[in-house]
Parts: sequence; structure tokens; C-alpha cells
Amino acid sequence: MDKVMDLSEQPQIVQQAAAYALQGWDLAKGWLLSPAAWSQFALLIVAYLVALYISRKLKPALTRLLTPQLEQENVIATARRFVLIFLPLLLPLLAYALTGIGETLTRSIFGSGAVIAFGKRVFLFLAARILVEQIIKDGFLKLLGKFVLIPVAALYAVGLLEVATAKLDAAVVPLGNLSFSILFAIRFAVVGGIIFWFGRWSNDQSSSFISKQNEMRPATRELASKTAEIAIFGAAFLILMNIMGISLTSLAVLGGAIGVGLGFGLQKIASNFISGVILLLEGQATVGDYVELDGGEAGTIVKMTARAAILETYDGRWIVVPNEDFITTRVVNYSDSGSANRYEAGFSVSYDTDINLVPAIVEKAVAKHPEVLSKPFPPDCELRSFGDSGVNFAVEFWVNGIDDGRNKFTSDVLFLVWNALKENSIEIPYPQRVVELKGEIRTRSE
Repeated sequence: MDKVMDLSEQPQIVQQAAAYALQGWDLAKGWLLSPAAWSQFALLIVAYLVALYISRKLKPALTRLLTPQLEQENVIATARRFVLIFLPLLLPLLAYALTGIGETLTRSIFGSGAVIAFGKRVFLFLAARILVEQIIKDGFLKLLGKFVLIPVAALYAVGLLEVATAKLDAAVVPLGNLSFSILFAIRFAVVGGIIFWFGRWSNDQSSSFISKQNEMRPATRELASKTAEIAIFGAAFLILMNIMGISLTSLAVLGGAIGVGLGFGLQKIASNFISGVILLLEGQATVGDYVELDGGEAGTIVKMTARAAILETYDGRWIVVPNEDFITTRVVNYSDSGSANRYEAGFSVSYDTDINLVPAIVEKAVAKHPEVLSKPFPPDCELRSFGDSGVNFAVEFWVNGIDDGRNKFTSDVLFLVWNALKENSIEIPYPQRVVELKGEIRTRSE
């Protein structure tokens, strides 16, 4: 038997695993043979059953209490919906609390509570699993919970968390003149991930709040949103450095290297960033404007980032235009966000028409269009030229927005012109040719 259990020639990790297994077996035998342990097992079962009964009674009432009306969107309704998400944790947390009361009783009676303390940690592990699998919806947090929170809760439940952290802290990774433990790297990744996730969430909330401030100019809203983003992530970086105990003075060399990189290799990025700030401050082109650049790019600005503006064309394509192009090249801003634009629609009438009647008829018809403006100028019909087949006119009109995409102003106006001319018996000509033959016409028989 001694030869079978002799592990002296096995690897160190095998010997440690065997030692932990033997300790667990000795602990299990002690629990199985101890009356105090059996009483603690009974208390665990009672605590779970009581928690199950209470949770089944409370869940329907809490659900009704925490569920607001569908149309409610105030702060209280939002808070109620948020608390409602955590309702699946009711059972394990109730069991944990009742087990804690049982632990106090067993320690006062038997002077021991190891079994019931183990059960309490198991309930905490179950709560962590429910939190990750049923409650957390964000992809990053779910990943963090699956590979960090649940393993930590499992190690804590079986009492090996301190041993695992000690081993990870002792494992040092050398990196040139620097060295750090695996435990430090894990903590840095977890804390950094959580802080920057919270920073991203805070940035989304602040951007949503700023975008609803309609009394601010669009450019001012965009600038405020970018300023808040820089401030939030800057604060997140400083908090991370402070929590992990990293002195900012040690990053001075790295900051200098980044500055040199910005000066040489990242000139365009720095130029585009500064150009973006100038655009936001001046407000000459902002989200919602329809612009046409000197290079031919045209579309509605749907987003402005630190590096570029995103233009969406009316055929659904997105064009990424560097911010620098808005500063260094000619830009035509049609101001689709509300400024009026003038368009014209051409048409012709027959030479048999009394052309003195045409302007009044057409202007009256075009003015009926609900989108045609009377200011800065009402519709204006002008005689343009005398063509080969008819007299050429054009009606000028002002509208808000761009005559493209969802707007078909010119098409609507031409329909109105057509109907008005037809109602007044004015003919719209088509190409005609007069052929004059000179001399005699001979037939083939002749």
C-alpha cells in the first residue's frame, strides 16, 4: 500500500494535487462522522427549503411591484426596471442570508460551523452563476463573468482561493528590467476592463443626454459630446493607474515617445484631430448638413469623429472624409438641416400659346405645393428662350432641404405645371421638322 501511495518521484504538481485530495478526504470523513456536521447539513437543507418557499411567495408580488407601465419613461420607472432584472438572485441570496443565521447558531451551540460555512459559500457561487448566465447581457461583462467571476467563486466555495492567489502572486513574469506577477496582470486586465467598460457606458449616457438638448446648436452638441468622451476616458485612465499603484511619472518616457510619434509618423492623424475640433467650434459643417466637397464627394453628414466625418449618400453608401479636407478644400454646404435652397424646373409651351398668360398660371400652381416656400421668394416663372419646337420657360422655387433622396421637389413641381397647362388648354410641344422639297418629284415609272 505504501508503494502504491508513494508519489515522491512524481512531478510537484501531482504531489500537491494528491495532498489536497487527501486533505479533502480527511475533511469529508470528519464531516460524515460528526453529529455537529450532520446537524449543519440539516440546517443547510432547512435554510434552502425556507428560502425556496419565501422566494416563490415573494416573486409574483415583487414582479408586480417593480414592473412599471409601458409608457412610463421617467427615472423611477427606469430604476424599477433595473431592480427587476436582479429578481432571479432572490433564491440564492435568501438561502445565503438564512445560512448565515444558521452558522451563528451552530457556532454558539457546537463551537464549529465549517460545514454550514461551506454551504453558504456554495450559495454564493450559485448566485454568481445566475448573475452571469441569466442577468448580464453585455458581451464583455458576460465574458468577464464566465472566465473570472465564476472561477473565483468556485475557488472560494471550495476554500482554495487563498492558495490559488498565493501561487499566482509567486509566479513572476520577467519583462526586460521590469517584472510582474501573473496575479498583478490578471488584476490589471480585470480592473482595467471594468473601468473602461464603465467609461464607455458613461460616455454613451452622456452622449444620449447631450443629443437631447435641442436648444444647443448641433455643432455645440457634437463638441460637448467629444469633450465629455475625452474627459471620461482620461479620468478612467488616471483612476486605473491610481488603483494599480502605477506612478504617472514612470510614464513620462512613454509620453515623450508618443509625442515624437505624433510629430513624425502621426502627422495626418493629429492634423485631422485638430481640424475636427475647428469644425466643431466654427459649426460650418455639422451632423445633418448636406455637403459637397471639391473632390466630388457629396452626402449628408451622419457622424463626426475625431479623425473623419461620415457622409451618407442617397443611394445608401457611406463615405469617410478626413476632417482636414473640410479645412483645406472648397466645401459647398447645402445645409440640409434646415436652410432653404432654390431649384428650378424647365418646361416648354407651343408657339400658338399666349405666353403672357403662362407665368401667372404656373406660379399659382407651384405655390400650392406644401413644401414650396413663400420666403425668401415665392415661385417665379421666367421666359428663358425661343426653342426650335416651342417657347422655353423655367419656374424657380424655394424649399427646405435637398431635392434628392426622400424629397422629389422638382418632380412634384413638374406634375403641377403639367396639370395646370392642361387645365388651361396650353399645349406642350414636341419636336417638329418642316421639310421643303424643291424641283419636280419623279416617280419610278417615269
